[in-house]
Amino acid sequence: MKNALPSPAAPLKIGTRGSPLAVAQAEETRDRIAAAFDLPQEAFRIVPISTAGDRIQNKALREVGGKGLFTREIEQALLEGSIDIAVHSMKDMPVEQPEGLILDCYLPREDPRDAFVSRRFEAIAQVPRGATMGTSSLRRRAQLLLRRPDLNVVEFRGNVQTRLRKLDERVADATFLAMAGLNRLGMAEIARSAIAPEDMLPAIAQGAIGIERRQTDSATAALLEPIHHQPTGQRLAAERAFLARLDGSCETPIAGLADLDGTSLRLRGEILRPDGSEAHADDQSAPIEDGAALGREMAEKLLSRVADDFFDWRQ
Repeated sequence: MKNALPSPAAPLKIGTRGSPLAVAQAEETRDRIAAAFDLPQEAFRIVPISTAGDRIQNKALREVGGKGLFTREIEQALLEGSIDIAVHSMKDMPVEQPEGLILDCYLPREDPRDAFVSRRFEAIAQVPRGATMGTSSLRRRAQLLLRRPDLNVVEFRGNVQTRLRKLDERVADATFLAMAGLNRLGMAEIARSAIAPEDMLPAIAQGAIGIERRQTDSATAALLEPIHHQPTGQRLAAERAFLARLDGSCETPIAGLADLDGTSLRLRGEILRPDGSEAHADDQSAPIEDGAALGREMAEKLLSRVADDFFDWRQ
């Protein structure tokens, strides 16, 4: 590449949330760039940034600002130039970005499934009537109540260690985490079982890492080009188009998963009421290059099925 590479004297500054998982994702990004250009780790500096979503732990995200709570401070640092790239869990990313920033690099997607985590039970099917399930996800809450309206669902936030402690304290009998996060932390054994998408369709972009940069920063774009995983980008193009047409915030239970098979892309999508009283799903395929169009079309199809007041509870 023509541009000067990062060096210990002028390291590439990688912005991230400060949680163990977020730092692990930043380290994976660092290691992939380092391998692509034969650079030492000292040519990079990981910069943990505290976000409002990390600081506010006693309220549901939808009550205090939605998905942007995990990105605003990091994106502001990127715009100001105090970091060079931002590493994000894509399931936390709003579909709209601040002017001047671009998100066009994705690492290979990890396992997108949800993990069932409990100190007492091996799977949801074993959980007795009236048991307490903990989750901060509006999607998981709605999907759970749709299938098991007999359960009591409570707000459950925090990192992996915090949630395990809450299980030990019997705040809840079980909870859910992303298999991708557990795998990246080397903690896959915490999951009692991985939940098949047929039983619980995951969040849009779950398991994917995205790397954001300044739109005019051509040197950084050249650094990221060799680590971009095109199949992940193709899957997310469909999923995020589906999300964008529907809503794209933490205020609506939306699930979706795209898979590739040769030249074909399969997209499954679902929208629900938060109390699990109503759900609409679809499953379609199209050529990979038409993935984004398929996402928009599926969203329109689901919206055509629901009553005009389906989303009124958000107001």
